[in-house]
Amino acid sequence: MSVRVSSRSAFPPVRRDRVIAQLPQSFRKEAALHIEEDFSSKVRTACQEQRTGTVGFKISKVIVVGDLAVGKTCLINRFCKDAFDKNYKATIGVDFEMERFEVLGVPFSLQLWDTAGQERFKCIASTYYRGAQVVIIVFDLNDIASLGHARQWLEDALKENDPTSVQLFLVGTKKDLSSPAQYSRIEQDALKFASEICAEFWAVSSLTGENVTEFFFRVAALAFETNVLAELEKSGTRQIGDVVRINSTSSDPLAASKKKPSSCCQ
Repeated sequence: MSVRVSSRSAFPPVRRDRVIAQLPQSFRKEAALHIEEDFSSKVRTACQEQRTGTVGFKISKVIVVGDLAVGKTCLINRFCKDAFDKNYKATIGVDFEMERFEVLGVPFSLQLWDTAGQERFKCIASTYYRGAQVVIIVFDLNDIASLGHARQWLEDALKENDPTSVQLFLVGTKKDLSSPAQYSRIEQDALKFASEICAEFWAVSSLTGENVTEFFFRVAALAFETNVLAELEKSGTRQIGDVVRINSTSSDPLAASKKKPSSCCQ
């Protein structure tokens, strides 16, 4: 297991190519967490007036889950390191990368947790699920079984988190390997599943880099907006009823279920 933690690297400087001034658009409108074209006007105003509270000092935890060899590590490495390693090595336990953004002039950090997909490491990885604000469920666009397993990965992640407080993304990888006909078929299944669990769907290629940067910018932007809205509510400058809840629990049996303690490793 490899976990890199350093007090000096907790808040790395923001790179020039990590600046977000406009809300990145969704991959498909029919599977979007945020239907607006831009950030909330209240969020923009708060940023302009420097009323974002502790958002600039917070780290938003993102966990990336999915079957073995669906491309979780390659997805993270393509964004964080702009690299693609053809010599695949399975993640042992967990690993993470820190990415620092500037959103509407405010610094914001994502901690991307890469978890093992092998069954024998599942118990270790699940202990790091707790406290996630974003759950990214990854599947292989060329392997329908990996999409079928996505529901179990979601259930495992929600055992350790409040279902009403996490944003869900369903990401299909290896788009470069899919034929148009094959991709069309699995995309329809993915869109249906994403709608059922109130997740936003994306299709990417870590090999070519297609949609990878756009996807992570979208994740950062939506996580940032959620944090700012929470700060505004906490500070009393917003009414509770005004808060936009990105994940509705009314139609999702997983979100409606009670949080259960994990019996793993006991």
